[in-house]
Amino acid sequence: MNIRRTLLATASAIVFAVPAVAQTEIEFWHAFTGRLGELVAAQVETFNASQTDYVVTASHKGNYSETLNAGIAAFRAGEQPDILMVFEVGTATMMAAKGAVKPVFEVMADAGAVFDADGYIGSVKGYYTSSDGQMLSLPFNSSTPVLWVNRDALTAAGIDADTDLSTWQNVGAVLDSLKAAGHDCPLTTAWQSWIHLENLSAYHNVPFATKDNGFGGVDTELTLNGPVQVSHIQAMGDWAKDGKFVYKGRRNEGGADFRAGTCALFTESSAGYAGIKSEATFAFDVRPLPYWDGVEGAPQNTIIGGASLWIMAGQSDEEYKGVAAFLNFLSSPEIQSKWHQDTGYLPITQAAADLTKSQGFYVENPGTDVAVIQMTANAPTGNSKGLRLGSFDQIRGIIDEELEAVWAGDKDAQTALDSAVARGNELLRRFEQANQ
Repeated sequence: MNIRRTLLATASAIVFAVPAVAQTEIEFWHAFTGRLGELVAAQVETFNASQTDYVVTASHKGNYSETLNAGIAAFRAGEQPDILMVFEVGTATMMAAKGAVKPVFEVMADAGAVFDADGYIGSVKGYYTSSDGQMLSLPFNSSTPVLWVNRDALTAAGIDADTDLSTWQNVGAVLDSLKAAGHDCPLTTAWQSWIHLENLSAYHNVPFATKDNGFGGVDTELTLNGPVQVSHIQAMGDWAKDGKFVYKGRRNEGGADFRAGTCALFTESSAGYAGIKSEATFAFDVRPLPYWDGVEGAPQNTIIGGASLWIMAGQSDEEYKGVAAFLNFLSSPEIQSKWHQDTGYLPITQAAADLTKSQGFYVENPGTDVAVIQMTANAPTGNSKGLRLGSFDQIRGIIDEELEAVWAGDKDAQTALDSAVARGNELLRRFEQANQ
């Protein structure tokens, strides 16, 4: 209830320039449960209480993949929601869904809403814009991977809790010490492909795929089996064999272990902040994602994960006006800065970042600015702008299978990544043929 009271107070300062009409329902499908689900519900409640023209109805539709599939199925049945949350790897799929979506820039223009795309942080906005710079979907929950550290676990193992963990070489040495001290889970990870291949590639300024990782066209091919990627995955495979890296699952299964204090180091989204802050009973740090010292150009910048909000086609003008009002509400500095502070997701606008800083949040909560700095320290390159690959949800499934073979000791990294490239390229060719 404290969240709702705070948001209600914040919303009182926000004025929406929309005509007063009978309430129009806006359907919003999302993929959040737990703490994040509660925060989304609070935002929706606050918006609904702030005006009388529209009422947003939010519905959880499963995980990211399930929510995307539900939206596609609903559109085919003519029962699509107004707003659909789609994770970042579904961007190319949504762009190719001709007639299924109405771009955000069109929704805002048609509704006569005040909308400044340049106010959104470039490294976030770029992921969801067309080749001519028009915003296709609205960034909502944008995160980037970081290293979470259980300081108490390091201290218990006789390791200085402030030890430098900026490089993977240093992390490897700490894993040795943790294992020698008898720790059962020195390192685990969430979202292994996103962190240890997609972001690894961007952070070291090496291509994950040709054609600027797919931004240059659908005739792209995977290149995630290069020397940097192979070296990193092999190192992790060796750590897994020695019990220094413990694989917990493809999504965020390792999060519960870290929050419970079972695992000492954890590579996960910056958005892990919401759950870790509320559940951890130990001292913790958020540190930058490590990089391999000696790789030219590293560290570059990491890339975003999370999701954006796509507007579905086939709705009434009045519904689109309500959508525009709701999206402007979500992007307002007051609401967006609170979302950033509560969750660990990036502030999607510069105004929200500036407000957070002026409120002293980063000083009072050391490390919470790590994700922002990591994303904005360097201008993105063709290798680090992001990924725009067709059928990428399925390709991630292939990558997961191949990585699991490495962790189990059934394949070496080169063999596994070569296989991932060959299998993934088959899906890319099918996607290209279907979208020529």
